[in-house]
Amino acid sequence: MLILDEPQVREHLRLEALIPAMERALIEFSAGRVVQPVRTIIPTSTPGGLFGIMPAVYDDVFGAKLVTVFPRSAQSQLPSHLASIQLFRGSTGEPIATMDGRLITELRTAAVSAAATKALARPDARVLAVFGTGVQAHAHVEALRLVRRFDEVRVWGRSPERVHKFADETGARPMGPKEAVDGADVVVTVTNSAEPVLRGAWLSEGTLVNAVGAVGKTRRELDSDAMRGVVLVDSKAAAEQESGDILLAGATIHAELGDVLAHRATVPPGRLTVFKSLGLAVEDLAAARLVYEAATGHAP
Repeated sequence: MLILDEPQVREHLRLEALIPAMERALIEFSAGRVVQPVRTIIPTSTPGGLFGIMPAVYDDVFGAKLVTVFPRSAQSQLPSHLASIQLFRGSTGEPIATMDGRLITELRTAAVSAAATKALARPDARVLAVFGTGVQAHAHVEALRLVRRFDEVRVWGRSPERVHKFADETGARPMGPKEAVDGADVVVTVTNSAEPVLRGAWLSEGTLVNAVGAVGKTRRELDSDAMRGVVLVDSKAAAEQESGDILLAGATIHAELGDVLAHRATVPPGRLTVFKSLGLAVEDLAAARLVYEAATGHAP
C-alpha cells in the first residue's frame, strides 16, 4: 500500500490539474453518480476540538478523509486543520493508499473556488478582494489567478501584522473591509469568524462572492443582506445541515455548482452571486486519485 506524507503529496499535486478534476467531481456529484453522505462531525476530548469523518464512493475508487479541527493549534504553530485520506480500489475493495490530507484539503478547497470563479465571475474580472490571511487565503490567491487575470488583489484581516505579511508574500494591498470590497469583481471570505465580516451593503450587482470560511449551523461570514443574491452551493444536502450563512439568512439555494458546470442550471447574468463552499468528500477522493496516479504512473 502506498503511503505518502505531505511533502510527497505536494510533489505530485498541481492546481492546474486539480481545478478540472474538481469540475468533474462536482458534475458527477450533482448528477447523482457519487455515493456520499453528509460528513459526520463529533467533538473530541479537547475543548473546541472536532473530528470529521468524510466517506464517499467515486468512479473507480472509494475511501474517506479523517479530518481534525483544533483552532487552538495555531498558537503552537500547528495547522488548525489536519487530515488523513484512505483510498481503496473500487473493483476489489483493497486499500491502495494512505496519504496526508492537510495539503489536499488546502488545495482542493481553493481549486473548487477557482472552478466557481471560472464559471461565474465576469470574464473581464480584474479586482480580487480576500478576507483572511491564513493558509486558505494564500491558496485562493494562487488558484484564482489561474482562471482570471487580476490587476489588483486586496486583503483585509484582523491582525495588521498578518495582513502586511500576506501582502508582502502575494502582492496584495491591505485595506479596510468596506474599502476592499468597493469595486471588487470577486470576493473571497476565508476567515475563522463566527460572525459576519462581509456586509451586503458593500456589494454590487455582478460581484461573485466565494464564501468558504464558516462551517456550522451557527457560524456565518456574510450578513443576511449579502445573501440576497443568487446562492449556489457544492451540496444542497450539506448546506441544509452545515451552512449558517444560508440557514441564518433564510436564503434560497438556486442550484448546486455541479449543475451549473454541466449546464443543467443557469445563473442570471449581472446578479450578485454567492457560492457557498462547504467541502465534499468526493473532492478529497478526486484529489487523492490524482496524487495516486502521479505517484504510481497508472490509474487505481
